[in-house]
Amino acid sequence: MSRRIVGVTLDNLEHLSKHSRTCVFWELAPHLKEQAEEYGDTEFEKEAWVSSVLLEWGSCGRIIYLDGIPAGSVFYAPPAAVPRSLAFPTSPASPDAVLLTGLEVLPEFRGGGLGRVLVQTVAKDLTRRGVKAVEVFADNQPSDDERSCVIPADFLLQVGFKTVRPHPKWPRLRLELRTASSWKEDVEAALEKLLGTVSVSTATATAEPSFRPV
Repeated sequence: MSRRIVGVTLDNLEHLSKHSRTCVFWELAPHLKEQAEEYGDTEFEKEAWVSSVLLEWGSCGRIIYLDGIPAGSVFYAPPAAVPRSLAFPTSPASPDAVLLTGLEVLPEFRGGGLGRVLVQTVAKDLTRRGVKAVEVFADNQPSDDERSCVIPADFLLQVGFKTVRPHPKWPRLRLELRTASSWKEDVEAALEKLLGTVSVSTATATAEPSFRPV
């Protein structure tokens, strides 16, 4: 199965799920979000936000494709471009961090590690741009509502984020990018060690063992 990751642009917004195209939880202040939802302008507002951030700051999202099919997406931006970030009890975000806002993997593609891949992709992009950290206002008590626009804290903790300001519902989590940038090297080193061990053991074996890298 082939995997491809591209930056979000105005030309590929239609490849996002309807939920991602219309979620403006982070992009608008609470009262403006309510107005947009009432008058049905959320998709337009999302496009306007993406356009503005692309012009003023640069790449702010990624889409992941499996065999050419859009399987998920992620969005991120400086705190100044994320009005909702000021409304959390664990605000404000640290001045040296970029905020991870939306992250979605479509139901039929979950369980294969694509969420982790998207986080790693963001980390790699921001490391190249000289950003020190990624922060997230997470949900400590997520519901089963597929329309939620807040990333579950459990998932973020599993992929390397640490809690910097605890809260029963809305903790603020942080990922130091110097740590994230070493993920690839750590994985490669572990795999090389594992493959080396396997090659040594098979040299004296009478039959080659079945081995499939994970």
